[in-house]
Amino acid sequence: MATHLIPSTSLELPSVDIIWRWLAEVPDPEIPVVSVTELGIVREVRYEGEMLVVAVTPTYSGCPATAVIDLAIEEKLREKGIGQLRLERRLSPPWTSDWIAPEAREKLRAFGIAPPIDGTAASGVMAARARRMSGKSNLVVACPRCGSSHTERVSQFGSTPCKASWRCKDCLEPFDYFKCI
Repeated sequence: MATHLIPSTSLELPSVDIIWRWLAEVPDPEIPVVSVTELGIVREVRYEGEMLVVAVTPTYSGCPATAVIDLAIEEKLREKGIGQLRLERRLSPPWTSDWIAPEAREKLRAFGIAPPIDGTAASGVMAARARRMSGKSNLVVACPRCGSSHTERVSQFGSTPCKASWRCKDCLEPFDYFKCI
C-alpha cells in the first residue's frame, strides 16, 4: 500500500461522487477507450479525515499496467487539487471480468476487442473454467468486426495477459478476446 501526499490547493474537499466522475476520465493504459472505473478496477473511494483513499484492484495481481494506472489516478486527482491521497491495492476479492460495465463492453467491441461473455468469469463453476482454460470449451466468441460466430481461438495468450488471440473464419481478421477472469 503506497501513500502519496499531494500539496493541498484547496481547503474544501470534493464529494466522493465528484471524485468518481474524475476517475471516470482516467483511461486504461492498455485499452484507452475504456476508463479505469468502467473496467471495475477502482473499487472504492472514501475519505479518512482529509485523506482521500482510492482502492484499486488490478485485473490480475501481476498486471504490468498497475503502476501506470496508479500514476494516472494520482495525476488526475492532483490536477483536480486533491491535497492528501492514498492509493490502496486491493487484491481480495480478486478482480473479475463481471465487474466490467455494460457500456465498457460495447466500447471494447467498437475498439475491435471481443468483450468477455457474461456468466463465464472465474467466479463461475470451476469445471467450466477448467474447460475454457484447456481449450476444450464450446465457448463461442463473436468477431467484434463483422459479428460472425464462426471464430476460433488461436492462442490463450494475446497482446496482453488479460486477452486471448482469436481469428474470424469469415472476415479472416484476428482479434483479441478479453478473457473472463
